[in-house]
Amino acid sequence: MYRRFLEQAAGTALEPFAGMLVERSLRVWNEQPHGELPRWRQAIGGLPVSAPEPIGLCGNEVGVGNPVSAERQEAIRRGLMELHPWRKGPFRIHGVQIDAEWRSDLKWGRLAGHIAPLRDRLVLDVGCGNGYYAWRMRGAGARLVVGIDPTQLFIQQFEAIRHFLGGEHPVHLLPLGIEDLPGGMGVFDTVFSMGVFYHRRSPIDHLMELRGLLRSGGQLVLETLVIAGGAGEVLVPADRYAKMRNVWFIPSPATLVAWLARVGFRDPRVVDITPTRATEQRATEWMRFESLADFLDPDDPGRTIEGHPAPVRALVLAESP
Repeated sequence: MYRRFLEQAAGTALEPFAGMLVERSLRVWNEQPHGELPRWRQAIGGLPVSAPEPIGLCGNEVGVGNPVSAERQEAIRRGLMELHPWRKGPFRIHGVQIDAEWRSDLKWGRLAGHIAPLRDRLVLDVGCGNGYYAWRMRGAGARLVVGIDPTQLFIQQFEAIRHFLGGEHPVHLLPLGIEDLPGGMGVFDTVFSMGVFYHRRSPIDHLMELRGLLRSGGQLVLETLVIAGGAGEVLVPADRYAKMRNVWFIPSPATLVAWLARVGFRDPRVVDITPTRATEQRATEWMRFESLADFLDPDDPGRTIEGHPAPVRALVLAESP
């Protein structure tokens, strides 16, 4: 199952840890199999086999191949729709567009010009979802991209996309959380943590975990919710934020920068602050549940349904000492 990962980790700084990561991945995967897993696997197994095609990893959509016959497109659409809901995208597979809830290409466009070049880098994507960004990282030239996310549906979505893009690419998703990684690995050139920070009960511990994964001089790319305010200001929702229960801390940009400096990161800096709009997060055919419009006060879109400030996201960069 992880043979290609072990082969591609060989000769990199990750090699001493690769076997351990595989063992932990197999254990985690087998501990709590999802009840829908057989249906998802059947859907992937029924996807048409593609002839080798040029793939696209650098445009707005991650995709493969030219359009195929209407019958073949419908088979692809049916199989991929069995993996609903699709949170991150867009993907285009032989003319079938997966219009995911998030226009993740917009976020990638905001960060791509700020981060250190990824060419030949060993990259980790924490909480990677279905791997959309991992494919974009490979498209930017990364030598090896490792995504971690324990959500089994996201892993199946990644496998479905890899079915078409090909298994030879050095892009892998392991069913792990950051707490499953060996502490203090210190091997990655770039570590991404996007849309994860506010879900962690201890933000300082999360920052220290991220620092421990980076080599000296490696870059952290952190993207998270923020509030307006000065140093020391933090929103701690009493219950839900935008209908999410698992939101613990939303700092101001200045507070986040101070926290990064406090745990030892060098030169933490905010490079982008962008309010989340319905053009970027919305319900679609591929994600038919509630989305941003349902999370905001209908009489005041500047507030969440609970009365908190509406979502604003910041991109922060820093280097490991």
